[in-house]
Amino acid sequence: MKWFCILVMQIHVTLIFAQPISLHPLNPHYLIYKDAPILLITSAEHYGAVLNKDFDYHTYLKTLHDEGMNYTRIFTGSYVEVPGSFGIKHNTLAPESGQFIAPWTRVDEISLYTEEKKFDLNQWNTDYFKRLHNFIQEASDLDIIVEVTFFCATYQDANWMRHPFNPGNNINIKTHFDRRDFNTSINKEVLHFQKELIRKLTRELNKYDNVLFELCNEPWADNGVKTSFLHKTIIPKEGNLGWILWSTAASKQTLDWQKDLAQTFRESEAEFPKKHLLAQNFSNFKEILTEVNDDIDILNFHYAWPEAVSQNYGWNRPVNFDESGFAGSSDSIYLQQAWSFMLSGGAIFNNLDYSFYPGRESGTGENDAPGGGSNILRKQLKFLKEFLSAFDYVKMKPANELILHSPGLETYCLAETGTAYAIFGYGRNQGLLEINLAKGNFEIIIYNPDNMQKLSQKSFEHQGGNFILDIPRTPRTAIQIIRS
Repeated sequence: MKWFCILVMQIHVTLIFAQPISLHPLNPHYLIYKDAPILLITSAEHYGAVLNKDFDYHTYLKTLHDEGMNYTRIFTGSYVEVPGSFGIKHNTLAPESGQFIAPWTRVDEISLYTEEKKFDLNQWNTDYFKRLHNFIQEASDLDIIVEVTFFCATYQDANWMRHPFNPGNNINIKTHFDRRDFNTSINKEVLHFQKELIRKLTRELNKYDNVLFELCNEPWADNGVKTSFLHKTIIPKEGNLGWILWSTAASKQTLDWQKDLAQTFRESEAEFPKKHLLAQNFSNFKEILTEVNDDIDILNFHYAWPEAVSQNYGWNRPVNFDESGFAGSSDSIYLQQAWSFMLSGGAIFNNLDYSFYPGRESGTGENDAPGGGSNILRKQLKFLKEFLSAFDYVKMKPANELILHSPGLETYCLAETGTAYAIFGYGRNQGLLEINLAKGNFEIIIYNPDNMQKLSQKSFEHQGGNFILDIPRTPRTAIQIIRS
């Protein structure tokens, strides 16, 4: 009987421990994995690690692990690009002809795209799922979390010519339709196969703890609606300056489609023991959300502003800077974005890293692409994760109001008021920062996020109230204040 009780207890402990990455029970703005809080901070490839057979994911995952990255994002093969898409010279999401592997088998019938064969959407491709399982398992062994994105906007006609759901590229869908309606429920044939893919992937990947799912990448891109103008004091003529001045979200049709797919995902997982997190990609830049479906666990934004966190903090969910880019190739801008976002209360940061591509899976490539990425940036992001992990950040919350004066600096602050303060500032640093600090004895350490060096360290006693801190005049500054 004694041994039986011990066995039951061991099984119980194992079941508690062996759960997928989840919302932290003490603070739902953060995540927990293997019974410990975790921040997901990475600089990772352009989502084609599984679907591109030329990509050596073994080297790639080892590189991420060795350089301190703990997160990567993959597309499932329901979307693919063609070489040259978006001006990317070396694009993992655009395999060479014949190197695109998808969840479905191909038949002996030429498709619309460059000698590639059509798909049978009723037949699963065992080679694809073997590669997918190997990738997820290897990532798990290295403690790398994988975001699996079910679907994606199509963006342009050239991509549609290669798309598995284009009726010209499969033997199943008979009704031709506007590619911009792919992310809606208009075409019931398409919707059927979309739901079947969700059910299949949910079933195949349920056993893994290092997986979270996303419904659709940038669902606003094909039929989106403008939700807010980003420049509050001028409004340019219609069409002037393009998409970069607007927050754009999915249309009602696309939101309804995602709600339907989220329900399909939850119903599919109900049959299995493990319950995984589900993310929804809401908009570019920022959006004050009017509604969040109960089935959605994580709020994803692209090219996210810190306000994407602060304006949606009340939804009590982790907020994810899901993709960076279109800000040049310099590492410094993406490092700055990461610090600003994470010290606003963000839980996940994913820099889209174009230094990874076939033949350069160690992340040493030089790419002509609308973004950055390098081993130096990955070292800097590792330092950001280490900086935040030195705090009991689950007990912290955004507290920008505590920064009273910071000439030339835009500042962000996380705090467990009275106990710990994490501060980041960037800009024309004038060497001064004034903070409302509780009474007590504190230790302060100041770092340079660019070279990851400690600039100063001292202990002091404060009587409470305004505290003026002299800081080194670096373009970017990170400050740790902890009660001693």
